Amino acid sequence: MFKEAIYHRPKDNYAYVCTNGELHIRLRTKKDDVKEVSLVHGDPYDWNGKQWQIKTTIMKKSGSDQLFDYWFASVTPPFKRLRYGFILKNDRESTCYTEKGYYPEPPVDDTAYYFCFPFLNNADIFRAPDWVKDTVWYQIFPERFANGNKNINPEEALPWGSTAPSPTNFFGGDIEGVMKRIPYLEDLGISGIYFTPIFKAYSNHKYDTIDYLEIDPQFGTKETFKELIDVCHKNGIKVMLDAVFNHSGFYFPQFQDVLMNGEHSRFKNWFHVHEFPLVTEPKPNYDTFAFTPFMPKLNTENPEVKEYLLEVGRYWVREFNIDGWRLDVANEVDHAFWREFRREVKAIKSDLYILGEIWHDSMPWLRGDQFDAVMNYPFTTNILNLFGRQTITSKEFVENMTNVIHMYPANVNEVSFNLVGSHDTPRILTECGNDIDRVKQVFALLLSFIGTPCIYYGDEIGLTGAQDPGCRKCMEWDENKQNRDLFEHIQKLIRLRRENPLLSNEGKISFISPEYHEKCLAFVKSNGKSSIIVVLNTCSEKVEYTIPFDFKGKTVKSLWNDEEISLTDEDLTIQIQGNGFAILKF
Repeated sequence: MFKEAIYHRPKDNYAYVCTNGELHIRLRTKKDDVKEVSLVHGDPYDWNGKQWQIKTTIMKKSGSDQLFDYWFASVTPPFKRLRYGFILKNDRESTCYTEKGYYPEPPVDDTAYYFCFPFLNNADIFRAPDWVKDTVWYQIFPERFANGNKNINPEEALPWGSTAPSPTNFFGGDIEGVMKRIPYLEDLGISGIYFTPIFKAYSNHKYDTIDYLEIDPQFGTKETFKELIDVCHKNGIKVMLDAVFNHSGFYFPQFQDVLMNGEHSRFKNWFHVHEFPLVTEPKPNYDTFAFTPFMPKLNTENPEVKEYLLEVGRYWVREFNIDGWRLDVANEVDHAFWREFRREVKAIKSDLYILGEIWHDSMPWLRGDQFDAVMNYPFTTNILNLFGRQTITSKEFVENMTNVIHMYPANVNEVSFNLVGSHDTPRILTECGNDIDRVKQVFALLLSFIGTPCIYYGDEIGLTGAQDPGCRKCMEWDENKQNRDLFEHIQKLIRLRRENPLLSNEGKISFISPEYHEKCLAFVKSNGKSSIIVVLNTCSEKVEYTIPFDFKGKTVKSLWNDEEISLTDEDLTIQIQGNGFAILKF
């Protein structure tokens, strides 16, 4: 047995409590090495004489990636405390794995050998807002979505969509434009809007904030924004704003004061200045986002800076009743600040959604004391590599996604912000080589997977575009130039997700072994009473797929075709067109 590959820790994604009082426990072993795992567990104070009383629960294999198998068990400790270990078996040996090492048999003379979950404290349970799990987001880049009031256009604004987007051009998108298009968003079926920054800034992207407490004049007024919030809420649409607390813009008044007054500026400690006077070339002598001199990094450990930014967070929740904060470059801000930020904004609105922009393993931010979720870019990368760039197989996709799912607790995965494109990435249609069928598969997967999905504006009607700034072109409002077939495809998927909770976040998800069919990707979502299987054919030829379940006595329905499938025997074989998919409920 390869003991060096066996891993567990009694915290984070390996041992965590769910809201119903269940304790979820995971174990990692070398792939294909261990054949059976049992959880040995008991209350640390439950003794019969000199012998500790233990129970055994069989663990299920919850998935495999390239290197490891993952095992899972759920227990509900009656007194909310647990000591536990693992019995592992293969064809060669059996061993008991504990915090203190390996033993031939489970020790019963002392609980100190075992892993410890001291108490299932209610305050320690990860809780994200319930509404997020059922939300379908729509990301809007305000400058490029819709122009509703030409009177507030920037002076240099160009006619809508008249030329390709650049880092410096403007087209006049604004809040009134969004408000006028709410019926369009309702028709699509979305239930949440994520706005990139709307605060006063110099650029067209607004990630270089000048005033965090004012809306940029080219977008409208606070009164208009309040009206938009009211309209959205009346139509069941949540609103999330984007904040940049890692850095300010070059024209942020406090930074301008430091430029002007140097070491005599009262704001010099608001930033990370290496020396005076400040210089921007050849490299800035102050910390910035990347090496961009126009985005000086804020010192969030400074009490004045901290209070300023915390009030920004409180203000837009308190005064405008927004539903979420998306936090830019969140991993470069100190954890202490985010803990305080969460306390402050949640005190005003307890079900506010806090989303961090982090592109890597984010467990340190997802322990219930900082963020509710992060942008799930590992999910994005795997989808793009399979359906877009076609650089991985369905087997590799399953292995990669199994690893991603096991990076976090299940209740974290339920609200993970899943996306296939954004203002920072090429358009999904461009990534898929303008192949609409592959794009349809991407959205079939996105809108049936666990997590809260997000659609980047215009992807639903087939906008194209390379990396920024190409992905930030003006929304196309001429229906004759929209791909209405793609729109209706995504609209239908959203409706099916809303009508079938299993397509959202009800139940558990598991992949069917990729060894079963090399061309198809398949996963099952089940709540113990009913199940949904999603099968995607990743090749361009028609394939037959025999679903590996016993259907005796069951009714099978194709959700996509809205028809029952008649069964002639216990097996079910379906035909899937090239780059097609099936969604079956049974």
